[in-house]
Amino acid sequence: MLTLGNLSPKAGSTRQNKRLGRGPGSGHGKTAGRGHKGFKSRSGSGIKPGFEGGQMPLQRRLPKKGFNNIFRKEYDLVSLTQLDTFDKDTVVTVEALVEAGIVKKNTLVKILANGELTKAITVQVNKASATAKAKIEEAGGTLTLV
Repeated sequence: MLTLGNLSPKAGSTRQNKRLGRGPGSGHGKTAGRGHKGFKSRSGSGIKPGFEGGQMPLQRRLPKKGFNNIFRKEYDLVSLTQLDTFDKDTVVTVEALVEAGIVKKNTLVKILANGELTKAITVQVNKASATAKAKIEEAGGTLTLV
C-alpha cells in the first residue's frame, strides 16, 4: 500500500547534485567547473535582466515620456449610494467610513454624486464634488470639509 511514509520519485527522474570544489579526485575540484578567470568565473556573476552584451539596453534607448507629480494627492472615492447605508441623523466621518469598510485607513476621502441619498446625514470628509454637496443638502443633511 502506498502511504506518505514510503513515497519516492519515479526511477530515473532524479539525480544527485553535482558536488563542486571537493578536491581533484572528484573531477570538479579547484575551479569547480567555472574555468579560469573571466566574468563567469567570479562569485556574484551572471547576466542581469536587461543586459544586452554591452549594447545600450532597450530601457535606456527608449525616450522618457510623461510626468509623475510627487505631490499628487490620491483620494478614495465614495458615492452617495454608499453613504445611504448609514442611519438617519448620523455623523459620517472618515473613521466611520473606515469602520464600515468603505475606505482604507489613512486615506483622503472624496464624495461623488453617484446614486441618490434619501436620509439626512452629517458628512465630514476631505473633499466633495459640487453636485454631491447639493444632493446631500437637498436630502436635509450637511457637508463639512475637514
